[in-house]
Amino acid sequence: MIGVPAFVLNGRRDLLAANELGRALYSPIYEELTDPPNTARFTFLNPRASEFFPDWDKLATDTVAGLRTEAGRNPYDRDLTDLIGELSTRSEEFRVRWADHNVRLHITGRKIHRHPTVGKLDLPFEFLPLPGDPGLGLLTYTAEPGSESQQALDLLASWTTAPRTTSPDRSRGRGSL
Repeated sequence: MIGVPAFVLNGRRDLLAANELGRALYSPIYEELTDPPNTARFTFLNPRASEFFPDWDKLATDTVAGLRTEAGRNPYDRDLTDLIGELSTRSEEFRVRWADHNVRLHITGRKIHRHPTVGKLDLPFEFLPLPGDPGLGLLTYTAEPGSESQQALDLLASWTTAPRTTSPDRSRGRGSL
């Protein structure tokens, strides 16, 4: 996919694959030392998450509701149980939200990002389940044509199309779209 950030995620919020613009947009998450990168872990354990996600409180609540939805759908997923245990022991913010027992599928809406290089991006998103791979979904962001967010995405895209001097790191579970 070209011109829009795109990711393949599982129900645990692991980033399993991304196109180049997706990697550029989520560069702070890809800097994490987890394999694969995980948006829930970033949201609750990285102190820079509230800078990257200015509407952090809403995002955090939606993230936990999505994880609880996944836990109901797949209660024997050991990796999910481990993630919930890790977040529960390391984040008071997660623990409080988990205790609320909210369940919600958050598949369309808007997210605001504050990218460390290009600044604020206000991006509509769609999350599309992949019927051929149950449990996986495609997350895409778009920008309003002519908006400042579109200009910022265009700038990020121009950087991702520059010639590479090294080959991309595909060894850490970070596939490409």
